[in-house]
Amino acid sequence: MSNRDFLLLMLAMGAVTYLPRMLPLVVLSRRALPAWFAEWLELIPVAILSALITPTLFAHSDPRLFTLSKVELLAAIPTLLCALKTRSLAGTVIIGMLSYWGLGLMK
Repeated sequence: MSNRDFLLLMLAMGAVTYLPRMLPLVVLSRRALPAWFAEWLELIPVAILSALITPTLFAHSDPRLFTLSKVELLAAIPTLLCALKTRSLAGTVIIGMLSYWGLGLMK
Protein backbone atom coordinates (compact mmCIF):
# COMPACT_ATOMS: atom_id res chain seq x y z
CA MET A 1 0.00 0.00 0.00
CA SER A 2 1.44 3.32 -1.02
CA ASN A 3 1.55 6.37 1.23
CA ARG A 4 -1.11 8.03 -0.92
CA ASP A 5 -3.46 5.04 -0.58
CA PHE A 6 -2.84 4.93 3.16
CA LEU A 7 -3.64 8.64 3.51
CA LEU A 8 -6.83 8.25 1.47
CA LEU A 9 -7.82 5.27 3.59
CA MET A 10 -7.28 7.24 6.81
CA LEU A 11 -9.29 10.20 5.48
CA ALA A 12 -12.14 7.92 4.37
CA MET A 13 -12.19 6.14 7.73
CA GLY A 14 -12.27 9.50 9.50
CA ALA A 15 -15.16 10.69 7.32
CA VAL A 16 -17.12 7.49 7.87
CA THR A 17 -16.62 7.85 11.63
CA TYR A 18 -17.24 11.59 11.86
CA LEU A 19 -20.16 12.18 9.47
CA PRO A 20 -22.78 9.99 11.21
CA ARG A 21 -22.06 11.87 14.43
CA MET A 22 -21.85 15.34 12.96
CA LEU A 23 -24.84 15.34 10.59
CA PRO A 24 -27.60 14.80 13.19
CA LEU A 25 -25.98 17.39 15.44
CA VAL A 26 -25.87 19.99 12.67
CA VAL A 27 -29.37 19.23 11.38
CA LEU A 28 -31.11 18.97 14.78
CA SER A 29 -29.28 21.78 16.60
CA ARG A 30 -31.24 24.47 14.76
CA ARG A 31 -34.64 22.90 15.30
CA ALA A 32 -36.90 22.69 18.29
CA LEU A 33 -37.39 19.00 18.98
CA PRO A 34 -40.78 17.72 20.11
CA ALA A 35 -40.86 17.10 23.86
CA TRP A 36 -41.51 13.36 23.42
CA PHE A 37 -38.48 13.02 21.14
CA ALA A 38 -36.17 14.91 23.51
CA GLU A 39 -37.35 12.69 26.40
CA TRP A 40 -36.77 9.60 24.27
CA LEU A 41 -33.23 10.73 23.43
CA GLU A 42 -32.46 11.14 27.14
CA LEU A 43 -33.20 7.45 27.70
CA ILE A 44 -30.69 6.16 25.13
CA PRO A 45 -27.57 6.28 27.40
CA VAL A 46 -29.42 4.38 30.15
CA ALA A 47 -30.61 1.74 27.69
CA ILE A 48 -27.12 1.24 26.26
CA LEU A 49 -25.51 1.02 29.71
CA SER A 50 -28.15 -1.48 30.83
CA ALA A 51 -27.57 -3.62 27.76
CA LEU A 52 -23.84 -3.67 28.43
CA ILE A 53 -24.03 -4.38 32.17
CA THR A 54 -26.94 -6.85 32.45
CA PRO A 55 -25.18 -9.93 30.98
CA THR A 56 -22.24 -9.40 33.35
CA LEU A 57 -24.49 -9.15 36.38
CA PHE A 58 -26.91 -11.99 35.74
CA ALA A 59 -25.25 -14.64 33.57
CA HIS A 60 -22.27 -16.96 33.60
CA SER A 61 -20.54 -17.57 30.27
CA ASP A 62 -20.26 -20.75 28.21
CA PRO A 63 -23.12 -21.60 28.27
CA ARG A 64 -25.01 -18.53 29.46
CA LEU A 65 -26.67 -19.52 32.73
CA PHE A 66 -28.89 -17.18 34.71
CA THR A 67 -27.84 -16.85 38.35
CA LEU A 68 -28.47 -14.49 41.24
CA SER A 69 -25.37 -15.41 43.23
CA LYS A 70 -22.67 -13.71 41.17
CA VAL A 71 -20.26 -11.44 43.04
CA GLU A 72 -20.85 -8.70 40.47
CA LEU A 73 -24.60 -8.67 41.14
CA LEU A 74 -24.15 -8.72 44.90
CA ALA A 75 -21.68 -5.82 44.66
CA ALA A 76 -24.05 -3.91 42.37
CA ILE A 77 -26.76 -3.74 45.05
CA PRO A 78 -24.93 -1.48 47.56
CA THR A 79 -23.43 0.42 44.65
CA LEU A 80 -26.89 1.18 43.25
CA LEU A 81 -28.19 2.20 46.67
CA CYS A 82 -25.24 4.53 47.15
CA ALA A 83 -25.77 6.07 43.72
CA LEU A 84 -29.48 6.65 44.36
CA LYS A 85 -28.92 8.11 47.82
CA THR A 86 -25.83 10.30 47.30
CA ARG A 87 -25.79 11.05 43.56
CA SER A 88 -22.00 11.11 43.93
CA LEU A 89 -19.97 9.51 41.15
CA ALA A 90 -16.81 9.24 43.24
CA GLY A 91 -18.66 7.78 46.23
CA THR A 92 -20.50 5.31 44.04
CA VAL A 93 -17.29 4.12 42.38
CA ILE A 94 -15.58 3.72 45.76
CA ILE A 95 -18.52 1.79 47.24
CA GLY A 96 -18.68 -0.41 44.13
CA MET A 97 -14.97 -1.19 44.25
CA LEU A 98 -15.01 -1.90 47.99
CA SER A 99 -18.11 -4.09 47.66
CA TYR A 100 -16.64 -6.08 44.79
CA TRP A 101 -13.31 -6.46 46.56
CA GLY A 102 -14.90 -7.42 49.89
CA LEU A 103 -17.28 -9.94 48.35
CA GLY A 104 -14.42 -11.38 46.29
CA LEU A 105 -12.45 -12.02 49.47
CA MET A 106 -15.41 -13.87 51.02
CA LYS A 107 -15.82 -16.07 47.94
